[in-house]
Amino acid sequence: MACRITKKLQSLTKYTTNPRYFSSSILNPDSTTPLSSKEKSRAALSLLKSEKNPEKIIEICRAASLTPDSHLDRIAFSTAITKLRELNYYEGIRNFIDELIKTRPDLNNEKFICNAIVSYGQAGLLDNAFQLFDKMPQLGVGQNVKGLNAVLFSCVLARNYDELKRVYLDFPGKYGVKMNLDSYNTVIKGFCESGSSSACYSVTAEMVRKKVKPNATTFGLMIAGFYKEEKFDEVGRVLEMMKKQDVAIGLGIYNVRIQSLCKLKKSVEAKALLDGLISRGMKPNAVTYSHLIHGYCREGKLVEAKELFKKMIGGGFKPESDCYFTLVHYLCKSSDFEAALDVCKKSLEKNWVPNFSTMKLLVEGLAESSKVDEAKELIGQIKEKFPKNVDAWNEIEEKLAK
Repeated sequence: MACRITKKLQSLTKYTTNPRYFSSSILNPDSTTPLSSKEKSRAALSLLKSEKNPEKIIEICRAASLTPDSHLDRIAFSTAITKLRELNYYEGIRNFIDELIKTRPDLNNEKFICNAIVSYGQAGLLDNAFQLFDKMPQLGVGQNVKGLNAVLFSCVLARNYDELKRVYLDFPGKYGVKMNLDSYNTVIKGFCESGSSSACYSVTAEMVRKKVKPNATTFGLMIAGFYKEEKFDEVGRVLEMMKKQDVAIGLGIYNVRIQSLCKLKKSVEAKALLDGLISRGMKPNAVTYSHLIHGYCREGKLVEAKELFKKMIGGGFKPESDCYFTLVHYLCKSSDFEAALDVCKKSLEKNWVPNFSTMKLLVEGLAESSKVDEAKELIGQIKEKFPKNVDAWNEIEEKLAK
């Protein structure tokens, strides 16, 4: 009896001493049962996706007691920052991050400070990112390379490439921080995104001088940048650099090239690359096929996209959700509703549901093709998975019956 009472008291202590175990009315209004940390994170992420009131967005984050240690929490926090930026609630972002640093001792560490710097960049608040980096020693956290990398990445997220260049040139010397591979790769990413891929040659030369060996990511970023600028000769030059640096030209580089060509609507060249890597004895993966399927869809080559998708499934590859969604969307656009339904069913089996507009297009297309029963069956499945949209789907279903 005493043992049972002790265990009960220990259980209660867990819920009353850990803020992540408190039941919160905003996260689970229909229950009095305390939520675990993971349940709180899931509930918060679900609410954040549809919430449009900035104060409620912050309230949801507070209720979930989000931390940077959980991948799910980082996604939820990033979602919140994105929503607040879209609502131009910049002061709210500043106040909320400042509040977390001041009121939560568990977040007064390097990991959270770096995440906060990145969040400021995501919000476009670079001045605040720089100020927080400056304050790191006052918060008991040193200004090391992780902090510098967070500042560099915040510049990339804010798409402020002039500030990225300034940080790259000034901060290592000013703060006595030595850049590492991640630092240089972030700078290269920013230069390539800004249309200054040629500047990366000087960055890689500096890496070699400072004995920081470039890796496949370094060269993959440069290759994607040069393709984006349609400087195809430079792609060949980068591939030669890889050989000289003894960096393998593996599947990841082929995938970057295939994706880049598909973005330029050069699926024929992308398919030739796929055939070439296979002839060299390399095996493509699901990412390889997905890039090419996206490319075919964007160019309106739906027959090729369907054939490749079938080959992909038959070969035992597992497409990601966006591959299914893209194929369903473009098949609907081309009025191939039967094929779209087939792909959609496979997606639903994995609990992956295309967005509302794509599903509406499919449902209405099926009805117009005299497949009203199939359309209604599909609506039933969607309503079961997304009860929040029941009213909207009921309206659509009523129109199908007329």
